[in-house]
Amino acid sequence: MTSPTPTEVDRETNVSEKRLDVADLAFCVFYLFLAAWLTAYLWPDPGAKVMALNAADQALYEWFLAYDTRIATGDVGLITDRLNVPDGVNLLANTSVIALGVLMTPVTLIFGVPVTFALLVALNLAGTAIAWHVLLRRVLRVEPVAAGLGAVFAGFAPGMVSQSVSHLHMTAQWLVPVMVWLVIRMYRTRNPRTIVISALGLAAAVTVQVFIGEEVLFLTAFTLLLFTLGFAALRPRAALRAAGPFLGGMLLTAVVAGALLAYPLWVQFGGPQSVNGTLFLPGYFVTDLASFTAFSPLSVAGEPEAAELSTGASEYNTFLGWPLLLLAAGFVGWLRRDRAVLAAAFAGLTMAVLSLGPSLVHNREQLEIWGPFALLESVPVIDAALPMRFSLALIPVIAVILARGVQAGLARPDLTRYVAPALVVVALAPLTPAPLPAAAREPLPEFIAGGHWRECVPEGGVLVPVPLPTPQDPWPMRWAAATNAAFGIPEGFFIASYGADGAPSMGTYQRTLSSVTAEVAKTGVVPEIDEQKRRDARADLVHWGASCVAVADSAPNAVALRVTLERLLGTTGTRSADVWYWRA
Repeated sequence: MTSPTPTEVDRETNVSEKRLDVADLAFCVFYLFLAAWLTAYLWPDPGAKVMALNAADQALYEWFLAYDTRIATGDVGLITDRLNVPDGVNLLANTSVIALGVLMTPVTLIFGVPVTFALLVALNLAGTAIAWHVLLRRVLRVEPVAAGLGAVFAGFAPGMVSQSVSHLHMTAQWLVPVMVWLVIRMYRTRNPRTIVISALGLAAAVTVQVFIGEEVLFLTAFTLLLFTLGFAALRPRAALRAAGPFLGGMLLTAVVAGALLAYPLWVQFGGPQSVNGTLFLPGYFVTDLASFTAFSPLSVAGEPEAAELSTGASEYNTFLGWPLLLLAAGFVGWLRRDRAVLAAAFAGLTMAVLSLGPSLVHNREQLEIWGPFALLESVPVIDAALPMRFSLALIPVIAVILARGVQAGLARPDLTRYVAPALVVVALAPLTPAPLPAAAREPLPEFIAGGHWRECVPEGGVLVPVPLPTPQDPWPMRWAAATNAAFGIPEGFFIASYGADGAPSMGTYQRTLSSVTAEVAKTGVVPEIDEQKRRDARADLVHWGASCVAVADSAPNAVALRVTLERLLGTTGTRSADVWYWRA
């Protein structure tokens, strides 16, 4: 094969966008079907199932989605007092997916937050694939087959499927193609009106993405910067001609987005419970070199042993396999005159190298080889990023390369026009995802499900579930989530600044009542309770502003917990449904 000639997408003139047709609609239906198939084990009753591989994070996201309904109905504060009372939680310092929760509020209020969670897992994947399909078709001007093969990888790559194991903020990427389109639009045009409209649209998309997931926005911006630099370097004169209007549009975007986000970002970085820095060590959350050629355990060709090449089931961010890597490299070589492909390859390769972290790891062995990320790990904002997630930028980059490669093949007049799409199908086949594993969810106590909690907790009051929720065992947060955060609870699973000298922490410290009951739940042994412990427990309830304390029959070592609470609080509890409670 000979290298194809440059395409219209590389030119700086205005380029007409292709219209969508029936074939495009068929692909979009397929993406929805694939997303439904991947989440099949959560249905038909999401309230009875959880993500088997990351149930703790699911409990966290369900609480956030439930609380987001309060924002949609008028409680617009960015500091919530319904978790970790009385200190509260900074929503923007956590992955609280505010925009998703607000958007899905009608579903949550009618069907419950487990249904909202399950729908978002599926819709994030399908929506991302659909958005990339439209971009590839209308902006990069490829045929439906080329767009479909690229988009199915963009939406359902191993990294996307893995992040779907409860990381809603990472898979909600359907605004990324919109942002890419607006940046391309500003580069292509010389029309001031088009530049202004595109800049305002980009500012709006950036603002919304902040309230979905800032990490995706950061990765998108970083990758687009690398792509732009690579694209400009290949034709510097053309880039200089476009620089003035383009940079003007980007400046307008920054000003408008900055104005819209000034207060939220102040709350995030300077408000109550704000967090600076990261909880996670950059040297631990890195991409293992061996993972690039491995197949994800969540793919049909994957093996369970491959899981050891990552930090957990939610972080199989690479796992691309040899066939796809070789094909992508081959397409880049074949399309070497296509500067969009070359710029994309440069951006993707750079992000992949940065994902290796400050020093390289291969087959779980730390190598004495320095990684370029070491140059950036002290840079503000970047110092809070997980290096291994930089590799997620490879997904859209490879999707673009695949689409352009298939398009170049389809443009040939002989039988070789079928070779490129066939090779892509062969390379993607081993990456076909299997349905995400699910497990039975522990039923809610009837005390909560039947509304009996209102006997002891007024709307907006504080219920103390025993044992209290922790980052390791956040299950009592489901009590509050089931009521759409109608009451507050102490402690819990969140990110705050309870570390030494205000350093980031996961959760908060335990007080006397929470530490004593946590130990009883673990061991089943009722401890000696002296007067000091009783005073401390009472002080804890006053500190929390508690309305009542409750222990469910389903709690671990429930009888021992009930006896312990009777001794701590000095009274016998009241029986209601399947719970014992004590008014504070």
